Amino acid sequence: MSKTIRESEAVSRAQKIARTTPLDRLHRDIAREIGAAIVGGTYPPGSVLPGELAESERLNVSRAAYREAVRTLASKGLVESRPKIGTRVTSRRSWNLLDPEVVGWFFARANPDQSFLRGLFELRSIVEPAAAALAAERRDDADIERMHAALEGMKAHSLASELGQQADRNFHEAILRATRNEVLESLSAGVTAAVLWTTLFKYRVRDLPRDPVADHLLVFNAINAGDAVEAEHAMRKLVRLALRDTQESMPGVDPEDAR
Repeated sequence: MSKTIRESEAVSRAQKIARTTPLDRLHRDIAREIGAAIVGGTYPPGSVLPGELAESERLNVSRAAYREAVRTLASKGLVESRPKIGTRVTSRRSWNLLDPEVVGWFFARANPDQSFLRGLFELRSIVEPAAAALAAERRDDADIERMHAALEGMKAHSLASELGQQADRNFHEAILRATRNEVLESLSAGVTAAVLWTTLFKYRVRDLPRDPVADHLLVFNAINAGDAVEAEHAMRKLVRLALRDTQESMPGVDPEDAR
């Protein structure tokens, strides 16, 4: 990776860290607890959340902090607050299901929602193979450099580690960026969140019986060679195998049934 690219990405990470305050983290923690309860079915659509006073006391936080967390949930479409009614959980159709935090909340349980999990992989199987094909046609040297650096990070650290998982996200993000399609690139936060959380879920119980880095290498080689057909094929296979690995990690699922 070139010095310019490394410096730019380092500055971006530093800016994000600088903008995160302890109060921000508190709001996020409260929103995560309530959000996970919502997507997990503890508070189903149409139900009203407990009152602000009771919840702030239960969580041992200020009412202002609780209100800010509720505003975060509302911004993601999970709740709506109305006078004399309270804070009501909205219809699932209103939820921003590709918000990275919402994706993570679905994986807060040992056994994530099956329809949501299926939806994530259907999205990936539609978007990523086509994106890989476009990337093979439109990528430049900087794109190849980013993908290669991400691939090297995955090799060096493995997907069982935080650094390896970040490299995995960087790889998929670099492909979407290389499409030169700003609409596709706008999906990168949701797609990479799906990549991260399904990977974390797969490694909760056991190491994978195979090395998924080899699947990523096939995608990279095709994009690097400018072979759109092979890039699409390799990415389709990668997503299919990732789904199988995830299914095999589900509690009570026989690995042979997932094949």
